Parts: sequence; structure tokens; C-alpha cells
Amino acid sequence: MYRRFYGLATRPFALTPDPEMLFRSRQHAQALTLLEYGLETHASFALLTGDIGSGKTTLLRHLVRNAGPQVALGLISNSHAGFGSIHPWLLSALSIAPADDSEIAMYEALVDSFVREYARGRRTLLIVDEAQNLPAPVLEELRLLSNVNSEKDIVLQVLLVGQPELRQTLARPDLRQLAQRISVDFHLRPLTREDTHAYVRHRLRAAGATSEIFLPAALEYVYEQTAGVPRLINQLCDLGLVYGYAEGLRSVDRPVLEAVLRDRGEVDALTLATAAGIGRVAPSPGVG
Repeated sequence: MYRRFYGLATRPFALTPDPEMLFRSRQHAQALTLLEYGLETHASFALLTGDIGSGKTTLLRHLVRNAGPQVALGLISNSHAGFGSIHPWLLSALSIAPADDSEIAMYEALVDSFVREYARGRRTLLIVDEAQNLPAPVLEELRLLSNVNSEKDIVLQVLLVGQPELRQTLARPDLRQLAQRISVDFHLRPLTREDTHAYVRHRLRAAGATSEIFLPAALEYVYEQTAGVPRLINQLCDLGLVYGYAEGLRSVDRPVLEAVLRDRGEVDALTLATAAGIGRVAPSPGVG
């Protein structure tokens, strides 16, 4: 709709995670480096948390894309509280067919796959997204499954990704053994004011922009209204481009964005970011 008007090759603020659009803020670069370090050093468990819309999934997509042939990768992205056992989900994620549907057959099929991949010079990496939805018994299943590793040979690595509630779950006394195995740990916080400005400019350049479409006052307003949460930034900026296009404006200034929020109503999901205190997470004992 507005792409040709602004000279863009693609939508710069689409809500779907796109590793091509990854903005390496200081903290996002740190998180990515730590995750890559965890893979290289054979960490059994790694943990990445962040508030809703903080950019976790975009980081994951980048990590998956660059995992390399030495990693057999399984991704569980639809975890929920109704998981009865993690084993069938792992089998599906890794495209493994057990001999039958019994727990023993499923467990043996998983272990056989880990060992077989290791014999080929590959490690199995399991990524569980939205892991805050998993009940404690399922998380404990993951710990028990990781017992296939030895001090010398790591055949299974697990990356848990989720919202801050995941840290609260991992702080439970009955999950202490799992928490102690987490050797790589990072929490994504909202972008700073400077990073918010840079994020918007980066997304526009990555989409093909050759000029500064968002004026400085608009960038500041974006930060004020989104508290630096990437998903909220994308929502506001995308609609800002729609409104700018409708008005025939070659640049987006603060009044355009004010009109976006005014039309959406005074109480809006975007404006609730600051009120909700997004980005503030209390440290949890036993994790990190």
C-alpha cells in the first residue's frame, strides 16, 4: 500500500519475526553472542527471557538460520500448559518415529537419535519457545532427558525461551537441579531511547528507504508511547506510514502518530506499555 510511495522494497514494521530485520542493539547483540557461545561451548541448558514483544523470536529465527550443519535442530513453538509429556513433542520437532506410542519407546527413540547424531559429529539442539507455559513436571522431564549427556560428551542441548514468568517457575525448589544446569542466561529488556530511534531507522533502511522518513520528533514520540518495546514500535510505526501515505506526506512527524493513537482511542494497547511497567523484572533466586 505505502511501499511504492516511500520507496520501500518491503514492509519495514511487519509484526512477523524476520531475521533479516534483526536490529543489533547492545543487549540484543549480547544475547545473541551468549547464545552462540552456549552452543559452541556445549552448554546443556540456556535460558532467554523477555517481556512480550521484546524480540525473542526474531533472535531465535536468526540463531536457527545460522546454526550450521553441525547441529540437528528441533523447535517447539506452540508449547502450552496442556502438555502431558514433552516426549511426543520432541519426536515431532525432530521428525523421529518411535516403535510404538509407549513412553519407553518414545524415550528410547529420542536417546537413539541423540546418540546417532553425535556419532555423525552433530549435536541435537532443542529450542522450546513460550516455555513459560510448560508445567514444572514437563520441565523436569527435559532435565531427566538431558542426563544422556556426560561430562565429556554433550549430545543434547536445550534452549528455553519465554516470558519473565519462566524465571519464577525455574526458581521453584523442585526445579533447583534444572536451574543449576543453566549455564547461559539472558533477559531482554525494552530498548533505550537512543536504541528506539536507531531501531526505527534501521528497519526503514533494511526495507530500502533512502531518506529519513520519520522525523526526530516522531522518533521521540514513538519511544514515549511504546516504552521501547519492539512489537509496539512496529505497530505504531506501521500505522504511521499508512496515515502518512493517506495524507500524501513524504515524512512522518509527531502529529501523524498522535492522530494514529487518537483514532485508536485514548486507552490503547500502545499507550499501556509505560503504565504496565514493561521491562521491569525482579531477579529470581537460583537462576542467572
